[in-house]
Amino acid sequence: MIKISHNLILFLALGLFLTLSLAGCGNKEPTYALIDGEEIKFSELQGRVIFINYWAEWCKPCRKEIPELNALQQQLSDHALVLGVNFDGVQNDALISQTKAMGIKFPVLTTDPRLQFGVKASGVLPETLVIDSQGVFQKVLLGPQTAEKLEAIVNKLTANKP
Repeated sequence: MIKISHNLILFLALGLFLTLSLAGCGNKEPTYALIDGEEIKFSELQGRVIFINYWAEWCKPCRKEIPELNALQQQLSDHALVLGVNFDGVQNDALISQTKAMGIKFPVLTTDPRLQFGVKASGVLPETLVIDSQGVFQKVLLGPQTAEKLEAIVNKLTANKP
């Protein structure tokens, strides 16, 4: 009787382990590469407001906005993070070259994370997605933003946080 109970418990424990292992595989969060070779997961960024900014080399308003985004990133790096995405899908050395030419000092993703947040492209540049400190999509900002406006958004989204 004891031998049967021991085998049954072992069988149930193995089944539970396999079930939990397989369940974890289906819910795997995407990892996004940065142009510097690093990788991020948005769940690891929780606690900070995330601005995902779409830019292109040919976009004059983007050129106007980038110094503002650089300033915000420098001033509020403990509370906010700016991530760039090239609108044209430029990759590799061309992406690095354009990032330098644009004067971008914040991290740039090599792939678009838009689908993770269920947001369709507006087709307008610059476009900035706002993700709150819990990793939840909040809104889309169209047109060039100022560091002051983005700082106000950070303050609003973190006002009631400990």
